Order: sequence, then C-alpha cells, then structure tokens
Amino acid sequence: MNNFQAGQYINQGRHKSFQPEKINRKWQIENMEILSLLSQADRQIGRLGMYSEYIPNINLFISMHVLKEASQSSKIEGTKTNIEEALLDKEDVNEDKKDDWEEVQNYISALNTAIASLEKLPFSSRLIKETHKILLKGVRGKHKNPGEYRSSQNWIGGATINDALFVPPSHLTINEYMGDLENFAHNDEHYFPDLLKIALLHYQFETIHPFLDGNGRVGRLMITLYLVEKGILKKPVLYLSDFLEKNRTLYYDNLTRVREKNDLTQWFKFFLVGVIETAKNSIKTFDNILKLQKNIESKLQNLGSRSKNAQAMVNYLFQRPVINAQLAKKLTNLSPPSVYKLISEMENLGILKEITGLKRGKQYLFREYTNLFT
Repeated sequence: MNNFQAGQYINQGRHKSFQPEKINRKWQIENMEILSLLSQADRQIGRLGMYSEYIPNINLFISMHVLKEASQSSKIEGTKTNIEEALLDKEDVNEDKKDDWEEVQNYISALNTAIASLEKLPFSSRLIKETHKILLKGVRGKHKNPGEYRSSQNWIGGATINDALFVPPSHLTINEYMGDLENFAHNDEHYFPDLLKIALLHYQFETIHPFLDGNGRVGRLMITLYLVEKGILKKPVLYLSDFLEKNRTLYYDNLTRVREKNDLTQWFKFFLVGVIETAKNSIKTFDNILKLQKNIESKLQNLGSRSKNAQAMVNYLFQRPVINAQLAKKLTNLSPPSVYKLISEMENLGILKEITGLKRGKQYLFREYTNLFT
C-alpha cells in the first residue's frame, strides 16, 4: 500500500492517456484505520445478511431496493426519473421523460438478469459485457457498441480530448487490463479482504473505462454482483448508488486522488464508510417496513369483510407500490363498483394516494411505503 503507484500518463501523439498499473498481485494492508472500518463494514453486512435470511418475502423488498438503486445510479449519470415515475407503466410516463424512464428500466433488467446469471456464470468479462448490452438496449448510447469493449479512445469531461479531465488507457490495452481485473477478482492464491477487493476492482474498472458509454452504471452494478457471487450477501440487498449520489463530488475526487496522488488509502476509507452507512440504512429500512406492515394490518381491520380483498392488494403493493382499478379487479375478483369503493376506502385510510390527477386511468401510489426508500 505504501509503495502503491496508480500508473502513468503515456504520450499518444496529440494527447496523453493514463495507463494504470495492473492489480492482480499480492496486497498488504497495514493502515489501522482501514482495518477498523473494514471490521465495522463486515459487521454491518453480517447484520444485513441476517435480515435477508429471516425476513419473510424478502424478494418483495429487494424489488424496491433494486428500483431505488436504478433511479439513483441513473441519476448520477444525469437521468431524472424518481422512484414514483419509475413505477409507472410506459404509457403513463410523460413523453419528455420516457428516455429517462427507459434507462432506469434497463438498469433494473440488467441487474436482475446479471444476478440470475451468477448461478451459471461467474463474475467475469462475459457477465460484464452481457450486463452492459442490456443496459444500453434501445436508449441513449445504443449506437455505442452495447456489450462490446471500446475500439477507440474515449475521455471524461471536456468538449474534446484535448481539454478532457481524464483520458483512460488506450483501447488497444482494454482486453489485457480487463483480463487482469478478472484474474484479480478470482485470485485465491493471495488473500485480500473481499470488501477491499471490490473497492479496488471498482476503482480499476472506472479507470479503464472499457466501454464507450455506461461505464459508471456498470461499475456500480459490479459491486452488488461481486458481493453476491462471493457469498458475502446471500441476497442482493446492498446498493451503494444512493451513497455515491449524495456524495458525488467526493466520489469523483477520491477516484481522481488515487490516480494523481497514488492515494488508495483515502479511496478505501470512503468506500468502506459507504458500505457501513448503506448497510445501516438498509437495516433501518427493513425495520420500518416491518413496522409499516403491522400498521397496515391494523388499518385493514377497519374494513371488516372487505379486509381480505384489501390485503390481497396490499400484498401486491409491497412488491410494486402502484396500482389501478383494472389491476385491483384482477387481484380481488370484485365488480368494478366494488373495486372503486374499496380503493376509496383505502384512500381514506391513507394507504393509497391518487397520483395522476386524471378522470380515467387513475394510478394509486402506496406512498407510505415508497417514502421509506426516498
């Protein structure tokens, strides 16, 4: 760590690109502050993992965490879709926001597909490429070789490469660097704590910037994928994008600090603090969800014989907290007049809130639930 050299700038003619040092080697950590933060992070992830094992219907809650992650990760890239908008069907989204909505939906699809793929495909370049392909399907960036590493030079910031804030390594070295990254991810010969390993993998990936577009989103997806693949999390319940969005300037500054000052220590500290805070907040959210479930069950008792049908709607709302009359009818098998009456009663109880302002095609939000994620 003390002798760490991030890399060097190589003259490429009209510009200089940053060629990072490879990371698949033996690492030693002697900084006591990092070790202390690592211990705290491991403890909090252990607590969070316990929730994922013992909370009933954990997959219902994961779907909302994924939605929040998708919204926040896309927000870092400039996409302006909040959770409530992301929950809507495409036809209910304003025309000027449909591109942003599509990007969030792609993120959700990419993450869910990648998590499922881990059962047969390890954390690898192949998995990363397949995830990237889904991420850019049919949205901005769809013409920038989805699912393929770049075959030209890219840059970050600046109108041209000549005034760029950062120029990643030459495209001719991408396969070599990504091979090194993959080997490091699966290097069992030299022990390195997994939380520090994924922190280093994330830094290296963002430095390589192997795609023409979507590097930030893929790099953040990698964190969850790695933790699940290594068994640190049995369920995908830890997402750092909210922390990184709230501390966006620090996030970029700390990545830059590694390259410019060879300061990997500060990046590790920042990353571990992010894991600790995110795990604590996720645990708090799970606690609040359980409290809300009890509170809703108490409210439904006021509906008497209609409570059973209302409970069927609530069970759905805990998975996807937006509903309309047509869907409520399918869930309850009630007649249209009975459905509208039940929805009205659930509005009066504060469970549902109409969010479209339309006379027809009204959409109702389970706002108490979505508020727990915002």
